[in-house]
Amino acid sequence: MEKTSGTHKKPNTTFPLPPKKNKNTGYKKWVKFIWVSLIAIVLGVFALFFAVSQGFLGEMPNVQELENPDIYVASQIWSADGVMLGKFEKEKTQPVTYKDLPPFLIYALQAKEDERFREHSGIDLKSFARAIFFGGKRGGGSTITQQLAKLLITKKASQNKIERIFQKLKEWSVAVSLERIYTKDEIITLYFNKFDFLFNANGIEMASRVYFNKKTSQLTLPEAAMFVAMLENPRQNNPYRHPEAAKKRRDVVLKQMLDTGYLDQATYEKAILEPIKVDFHPIKSVDQGYSAYYKYYLRKEIDGYLKDYEKKTGKELNLYKDGLKIYVTLDSKMQKYAEEAIKEHLTDLQKRFDNEQRGRKLAPFYYLNQKQIDALMLQAIKRTGRYRQLKAANVPEDSIMLDFKTPTKMSRFTWNGDEEVEMTPYDSIKYSKSIAQAGLMSMEPATGDIKAWVGGIDWQHYQYDHVIQGKRQVGSTFKPFVYAAAIINLGKTPCSIVSNAPFTKGGKTWSERGPASMTYKEALARSQNPPAVRTMDEVGVDNVIKLARDMGVTSDMQRNLTTALGSSDITIYEMLGAYNTFAHYGTYIKPEMIWRIDDSNGRVIKEVRPVEKEVMNELYAYSMIDMMKGVAEFGTGAGELGRRGVPKSIEIAAKTGTTQNNSDGWFIGMTPKLATGVWVGWEDRATHFYGTGEGQGAKMALPIWAIFMKKVWADKSLNVSPDDKFLKPTSWTGNCDDLRGLTGGYGDEGGLQTLDEIKNPTPAPEKKAPPKKEDNVNEKINSSDDVDFNK
Repeated sequence: MEKTSGTHKKPNTTFPLPPKKNKNTGYKKWVKFIWVSLIAIVLGVFALFFAVSQGFLGEMPNVQELENPDIYVASQIWSADGVMLGKFEKEKTQPVTYKDLPPFLIYALQAKEDERFREHSGIDLKSFARAIFFGGKRGGGSTITQQLAKLLITKKASQNKIERIFQKLKEWSVAVSLERIYTKDEIITLYFNKFDFLFNANGIEMASRVYFNKKTSQLTLPEAAMFVAMLENPRQNNPYRHPEAAKKRRDVVLKQMLDTGYLDQATYEKAILEPIKVDFHPIKSVDQGYSAYYKYYLRKEIDGYLKDYEKKTGKELNLYKDGLKIYVTLDSKMQKYAEEAIKEHLTDLQKRFDNEQRGRKLAPFYYLNQKQIDALMLQAIKRTGRYRQLKAANVPEDSIMLDFKTPTKMSRFTWNGDEEVEMTPYDSIKYSKSIAQAGLMSMEPATGDIKAWVGGIDWQHYQYDHVIQGKRQVGSTFKPFVYAAAIINLGKTPCSIVSNAPFTKGGKTWSERGPASMTYKEALARSQNPPAVRTMDEVGVDNVIKLARDMGVTSDMQRNLTTALGSSDITIYEMLGAYNTFAHYGTYIKPEMIWRIDDSNGRVIKEVRPVEKEVMNELYAYSMIDMMKGVAEFGTGAGELGRRGVPKSIEIAAKTGTTQNNSDGWFIGMTPKLATGVWVGWEDRATHFYGTGEGQGAKMALPIWAIFMKKVWADKSLNVSPDDKFLKPTSWTGNCDDLRGLTGGYGDEGGLQTLDEIKNPTPAPEKKAPPKKEDNVNEKINSSDDVDFNK
């Protein structure tokens, strides 16, 4: 055996042991993770608040502007004849100071909304945590300061959860800023001055006058508690509309005042015995009557110009506080005459319509069954602010419908002034649908200047502009585009002969009474349907639509033959602008209302230049003027114009229009110095006169035009005379030879006719019409024959 020297080492036959684990390592990691997470959250929240406060996540209000509400200088609207038509101003308000607020009004606010208002710095974390834990069942988490911040940011809470989180962050940020800038007393004062108590009661002082006809300083304890209850929901807790519900919530406020020590038992018991006593004195809105319609259009136009100005100069201007001067093309007298004409005619028209509807079970609708009416009314209900507010408050659908069937006090429109009534919101909607609506626009052919604009009958009740917003089927007022396209593209003339025999295509047949054939001028004057559809087919739908587009019609138009009869929905603004092309020698000129905008120092911000486009030869344009004269001389407008005292000696180029079931009545009439378009109808197309005798354009819309023009002619200062004549092209002699050589053709083989022959054509031999089919003969899809039944 071999010996070894030295110390003998035992061979290591075992695996190495793992390093000894420190019991504190895992704990330290968790602590580190928590601290890092906490710091990240704090930094993230800080960064988020910073982004919100700087407006990176949406525009933030300037809270310092609350201090000086009176520095707002309204912008003024000046007419072409130097009359101030109105202002762009904030809703009327009368701010109060803290000393004007009765002590129990302040106590009620703190007891109901924010017990620790005097202790926190804008955000009450204890209340917020309580609201989160109990899901809002034991009170909300918003402080008075946050509620003021919410009024500054938005009037309506978003339904989107993410957006609501950002809204809440903005509220917190603004609340902190408010607490830093203002004292607690000032915040309470600002809150009461800023809150909208409905009925144009902006702020506590206006509300005191509207609901109780007294100053804020004169409010009693129950009245003060009533206003604090309204802060929760001004519509549902409204003492005028819902006195019973309002009293219940008022008494809740009084109970909270008792519980928080602001009232003793005796005072509380006396206060809750007080009934709701309203002395209602509503205040008209800043935007009211007829003027609000053109102000709505102006505001949109001006906003665009101010944005362009800001891009160019970097200077931001505010329409409501920077004292701009807006010079418009409207004439104050013409505007007044237009408003008077609509009121005069519609007052009478409404009486006739109401008489027709009296005793009808399904009034004011025709051709709808009860199921269809219920569906239509449900759609209308869901469009109301009342429905949206109840829905936002998570009120069940059946309860909302019950609310709409519960009588309440309200104001409704009549031509004799607003009427205070008690009726259900459902019946109120139905009543509104029975009221005839109208729109009128008048412009100067040579300049494109809009001289009168009446978008509706009353902005307070019907905030929808029938000049620029309302698109309705135009009926036979579309026919001039068809004949103009034929004159331009096919070489036709006012003397061209067109068949009036039934016309069939695509499974549809159009048939009309009258001679078998006639000239273009008579076909247009008498508004015969077969000639218009036949001409549309001959010239091509696309050519007609292209011409209408060139003349300023931007609305969608159907690409089929019914377009010839006015099946498309188009605005008065577009139609009158297009017609004016004929009066402006074939050049389209965009209708404009704004002439110039100046800043408060008189510097020009924007001067509007007319936009023009040459569309057709002046002879083509005048030939259409000559054709449309026939409407007033012997066509569909002649009878009613005569009854309205408009002599035939006055040169009027015009067209009537009536749509399917008499739903829409149109009249567009042009004189050498003034072109005017009128539409009359109802909110729903199912509401209309039963017969064409009352429902045609000549009866519904033409009278407004006639009343308006007679007032204009009578006012010599307007320089619009009934003796004015359309300026004829130098080569025009009065017959169709004037168009010879302009295109490849200039009429039909029947030869040319004199003006006398056009007005009194010799009827052609009648052709035997094809067998009639009950399902398609006399089709009047979206059109009318515009026959004057009283002639």
